[in-house]
Amino acid sequence: MSDTTTPSEPPATPADGAAPLLRVRDLEKVFPIKKGLLRRTVAHVRAVDGVSFDIARGEVLGLVGESGSGKSTTGRLLLRLIEPTGGSIELEGKELRDLEGEELRAVRCDMQMVFQDPYSSLDPLAPVADIVGEPFQVHFNMPRKERDEKVVKLLEQVGLSAQHLRRFPAEFSGGQRQRIAVARALALEPKLIVADEPVSALDMSTQSQVVNLLSDLRERLGVALLFIAHDLSIVHHASDRIAVMYLGGIVEVGDADDVYSHPCHPYSEALISAAPVPDPVVERSRRRIVLEGDPPSPLDPPSGCRYHPRCAYAMDICSQVAPEPTPTLAGGEVACHLHTSGPALAGRPLAELSGVTTHEPG
Repeated sequence: MSDTTTPSEPPATPADGAAPLLRVRDLEKVFPIKKGLLRRTVAHVRAVDGVSFDIARGEVLGLVGESGSGKSTTGRLLLRLIEPTGGSIELEGKELRDLEGEELRAVRCDMQMVFQDPYSSLDPLAPVADIVGEPFQVHFNMPRKERDEKVVKLLEQVGLSAQHLRRFPAEFSGGQRQRIAVARALALEPKLIVADEPVSALDMSTQSQVVNLLSDLRERLGVALLFIAHDLSIVHHASDRIAVMYLGGIVEVGDADDVYSHPCHPYSEALISAAPVPDPVVERSRRRIVLEGDPPSPLDPPSGCRYHPRCAYAMDICSQVAPEPTPTLAGGEVACHLHTSGPALAGRPLAELSGVTTHEPG
């Protein structure tokens, strides 16, 4: 779950106890920093550091965090668009890191991706028929007529129609382009879709349309989703469970309603506080938590808990020892010393710390 999670201490998993569709353990990605004419390695960036989680069949797991937290890198690692440095990725019990060539190509039919920017993820010189139909051509060398028939059905699933078949991406709005990207991802009937910030480049009204589309497709087709975003309120609306990521590691995971309404980690609490509330009366009266500054550099992460320099609840132990994952009363997990030292919340929500004096992080 975090950089301290081990295979003997698996992260919180879906409540039904069934074998997960996707099982990720101790996933790592280290990028070397090279300088000079000889391009010598002078440092390393641990972009993903010991991440573990499960996704059940038909489940939506939201992965949320600030820019630079490693969430998009995690999504790309799952599909091996970039190669992991360490850890395990299992789809239906099959270790993906062991696959090469045709075996890897075959399993990619079961895992697809929707990228963040619909303006750059679609070929501007290709019509929709070719964009959405490309998977059929690549994997099955399907004849044009049959391919177009399947593309029309896919377009109808995402709220478009046959009249869009010969149009080019420039003729569509941002929301329509993202629908085209979703149709392309659905072409091979995948079991899992990684949606990497699929709404961040869209306006608010279009965001809700795309989120609702993904939720509807999950209900109708049973496809599982890893929904990556930086806005916890959007993730809450779209997900069954939420994993909160900070500086390469997961700090809290649990049921979406529980994490959003009763966060157990100070970083989760701060992300929720940053989301505006539509009711102006509630917005004016609620407690706001302002995260000071940017996250520390992954080139030189803080000792102990990586969040402690920005945490209003930080104790001495936080700068010395990385916290172990602790079960929450709601059935999730949290990596925070508040649950084992000091107030010893033991998995209870942070709201129970109302009488605890906090300090200014710095």
